[in-house]
Amino acid sequence: MRRLIDLLLRGQTWREWWIEFLRFCTVGLSAFVVDIGLFNLLRFGPGELLIDKPLTAKVISVAVSIVVAWTGNRLWTFREKRRSAAHREALMFLLVNIGGMLVAVGCLAFSHYVLRLTSPLADNISANGVGLVLGTAFRYVCYRYVVFTEDHSSGGGADGQTPTPDDDPAAPGAPAGGGSDPQSSDPVGSDPVVHGSVSSDSATADR
Repeated sequence: MRRLIDLLLRGQTWREWWIEFLRFCTVGLSAFVVDIGLFNLLRFGPGELLIDKPLTAKVISVAVSIVVAWTGNRLWTFREKRRSAAHREALMFLLVNIGGMLVAVGCLAFSHYVLRLTSPLADNISANGVGLVLGTAFRYVCYRYVVFTEDHSSGGGADGQTPTPDDDPAAPGAPAGGGSDPQSSDPVGSDPVVHGSVSSDSATADR
């Protein structure tokens, strides 16, 4: 069970996962508001641009809300896991959202045609209640484990490895001069003339 939890968390703590999930919900709520708001604005707003074209208005509002959701999740919710290939990530994001829509539609179809619950309340509960919850769960799982899967959190050098003191001449404890012999920095030991002068003075003092 512990290994399963570690696998699901992908190295995160419970706190980090909870923050990620709250960000996901915030972005999703923002996209939902954009969808509903833009749909009504296009149909009933100033000029009533698409008053007689509800399907066109809905397609436009859904498309814009998907862009909002992708941007928010890429730059905020999963910013440390976003893919370097943005076009491929956007395509996968779109496919996942289509899958989430099919989940909601499937719940509505099952309730309406199989269970024969055809009242307006039943349709709203199945589509906008159960379908919304299951579709959101489907999206989150796919975003986390399929769409946003690259890891940009590793530090270190260009090759992803942390430099050691032997590799860094400026690191504490590293030999001066990039690993050269410490004795070579002794001016007395490296000058034979000084050695000769010291030996001569010592002989004179003995006399």
